[in-house]
Amino acid sequence: MAADALIDETKKRGLVISENLASRAADSMLAMDLLRLKNMVDEYKGVQDIVYAFITDRDGNVMVHTFVQGFPVELLAANEADDATTSNVRLIFTGRDYIYDFAAPIMIVGARFGTARVGLSRTQTQNSVNRLVFFIFTLSGAALVPAILFSSLFARQVTRRIGLLREHAEEVVKGNLDMRTGPVVAANCWEIMNCDLTHCPAYGDTRRRCWYLAGTLCPDCTDPEDGDKEESCKNCPVYNRNKGDEIQDLAETFDVMALSLKTHLEELKQAEGVLTRQEQLLRTILDATPDYVCLIGDNLKYLSVNKAFADYVGRSAHDIEGLSEFDLFPEAEAKITREEDLRVVRTGLPFDREKRARRGQRDMWLHVVRAPVFDKDGRVMGLLRTARDVSQLKLFQEQLIQSQKMESVGKLAGGVAHEINTPLGVILGYAQLLQEEVDKDSQIYEDLKIMEKQAKVCRKIVADLLGFSRQTDSAKLEMCFNNSLMEAISLVRHTFGLDKVYIMTDLDERMPIIYGDPEKLKQVWINLLTNARDAMIEGGGLLLVRSRLDSPAQKVTAWFADTGSGIDSGNLQKIFDPFFTTKPVGQGTGLGLSVSFGIIEDHDGSITAQSPVPKGFFNQDAVEAPGRGPGTVFVVDLPLDHAETLEADHALDKGRK
Repeated sequence: MAADALIDETKKRGLVISENLASRAADSMLAMDLLRLKNMVDEYKGVQDIVYAFITDRDGNVMVHTFVQGFPVELLAANEADDATTSNVRLIFTGRDYIYDFAAPIMIVGARFGTARVGLSRTQTQNSVNRLVFFIFTLSGAALVPAILFSSLFARQVTRRIGLLREHAEEVVKGNLDMRTGPVVAANCWEIMNCDLTHCPAYGDTRRRCWYLAGTLCPDCTDPEDGDKEESCKNCPVYNRNKGDEIQDLAETFDVMALSLKTHLEELKQAEGVLTRQEQLLRTILDATPDYVCLIGDNLKYLSVNKAFADYVGRSAHDIEGLSEFDLFPEAEAKITREEDLRVVRTGLPFDREKRARRGQRDMWLHVVRAPVFDKDGRVMGLLRTARDVSQLKLFQEQLIQSQKMESVGKLAGGVAHEINTPLGVILGYAQLLQEEVDKDSQIYEDLKIMEKQAKVCRKIVADLLGFSRQTDSAKLEMCFNNSLMEAISLVRHTFGLDKVYIMTDLDERMPIIYGDPEKLKQVWINLLTNARDAMIEGGGLLLVRSRLDSPAQKVTAWFADTGSGIDSGNLQKIFDPFFTTKPVGQGTGLGLSVSFGIIEDHDGSITAQSPVPKGFFNQDAVEAPGRGPGTVFVVDLPLDHAETLEADHALDKGRK
């Protein structure tokens, strides 16, 4: 029974060794690290009863082995694992010796990648059995009971230790890498050698023996790259004091393997965490930028986009990945975009241009930049495309052109006005003198009155031209915005009422204070009120003046809304041009809005017009009354930063003095 138990334990030990080898070889097979696999099987060369060890791949090809004189190919078919998940043991005869051949499958993520084979000599086991039987029979007569007791204790000890190894192997397979199978040493290497090299890898490590660690600083150690480190440690007092039998060596090997695997997994998790944080940081940066950013592959399909681009096309970033231009944009736009992307992929050169786009009810200008993306070999693997909304910049450019145009026209108008003013005064003077010489009931008198009237019209045009071209310094001071509006309204309310044009006011009760020129601003208000009256001359209408203070934006806004005939969309961009008018001949000079535009601009403000009037200014009954049109609303914005403006003007006055 003891002999059978020893053979059974030997088989269990062989199974544990083969399964351990299979478990350790999994990572190296994934990495195709043949050197590490060779070192694994060579570890069993020094084990007395292990005849051979080798590893085959899933196709049965030998990857590494321990045979010195060549691998016996007949051994491949001698034993195989019965199925993909369990180990197998067979007794084979080599012609000279009987060997227990253990075959353990190498499993990776539930799939079999190869087989670990280990051969244990039956002869040596049998010799041990024979010696044990001889010893038992020799002492059976005199010490049968002690012998049986000793054998039982010995078998139990061996079984217990091998059982611990098996349990450890099972726990490692389950993922529990914190178990310890090897015994705790009585004294550590730094205590035995009186070592104070605290930066040595073995110093303070109580779980691994120093001969299992690379890079130790002991002068008697041999670097693993230069030779067998464990062989060089056999004369070391630390090794001789702490070494154990094969089971202890195997247990310590298990502990080293588990700890190394745990360290490796922790490093992988740490690296994964770093990559995840970097990815999140990059995604945060891309999503924070207002530019439309997208990464496109060489097949012209989207690989990744930021939040701004996803909002631009109205889809989620995940849904856009894998789509093409034709899945997101109209066919004509997608065709042009695809050709431009293909140009960058083919040439490998960056490309940029400005294009006009429409999203919903809004027209916008985009500055699109395309840059090629290269792989490590210098080949174009895609492109990075960014688009920036430059609509505001385009608006500023148009305003600059408008200002330059007005400046040029103003200089020209001033020169022409001075040339006309002198002969015009002579004509007007003679017309008035001749009226005193002729009969008031005669036709000549009527003709002279017409000449005088038209000459005065011309003189007003000349005066407007001179006012438009003359660059006078503004007499700016702190003023009440609402009072300025009411002063202008009071001047025209009675006259407008005669034409059935009724003025309504909706002024902000907070009485906003601004820094401006009261007279020039009054001129602007009167110009806007007069234009509104002229648009409602037939049948009268309503004129609403509204003001609002916007403290967060540091500005005050005035609206002048009417129920007149409105302005065609084609003329909205021209109404502030000098000499542009839609009034009949003799009823307008075309300079009122141009002068108003210049005054508001001098106050660092803005003036715009909308037609028809948006909802919210008049009730429905007022709009649908007979003779009412779509109307127009002029919007004037003026800043509230009067303190800074005061300081700047004081500094300018000191400089002039």
